[in-house]
Amino acid sequence: MRVDVMTPDGKTMSAEQATQPVGSALRIAPAFIATAVDAAAGVETTIEAHYRATRGRYVLTSITNRAIADEFNEDRLKHTAPQAIVQTAIPRCVALQLDDSPGSSWTTVADLTSNDGQIIPRWMAQAVVKRGMKDERWAVIEILYGTAALADLPPVKLIAAELDIPERTASDWIQKARAAGWLVGITSNVGRPAST
Repeated sequence: MRVDVMTPDGKTMSAEQATQPVGSALRIAPAFIATAVDAAAGVETTIEAHYRATRGRYVLTSITNRAIADEFNEDRLKHTAPQAIVQTAIPRCVALQLDDSPGSSWTTVADLTSNDGQIIPRWMAQAVVKRGMKDERWAVIEILYGTAALADLPPVKLIAAELDIPERTASDWIQKARAAGWLVGITSNVGRPAST
């Protein structure tokens, strides 16, 4: 499935479009439109989502399905799966700076994501799980938590998988990152106790 992500005014999504600060180190696009084409089914699905600070995540505001072939799958046209489109779009809408020096450039999470689907490079994941890496760890937790929460995915599972740690540890680190002032404006409602 190919997914194109644009701003509501038709610009291709990039780090420059991520203008809204979220958390302590992230910027996100305030809204996006993502279009996915399922050529086999002959159906195109377009979603629009807007970040809602009160919810701490993107909220879908419209879903449109349309047939793009004479022979199309009517069931696929009637029943859309927007979550997969959102999950593909979000990493293109979240930006961060890898270097905190003045004038350093912003990059999207999608630009960081490796061919094997890892968001954080393996070397970074290995580094932040070591003792004494608190600020670096919380920064990575914020990137991963933000990416998952904004896409309405379970952050604990993503963090555990990305950092190769138990889910209990991931949950503990989320709580500690939040207590340390990270994760401001980012909330997840998926697979978590109310405190995370």
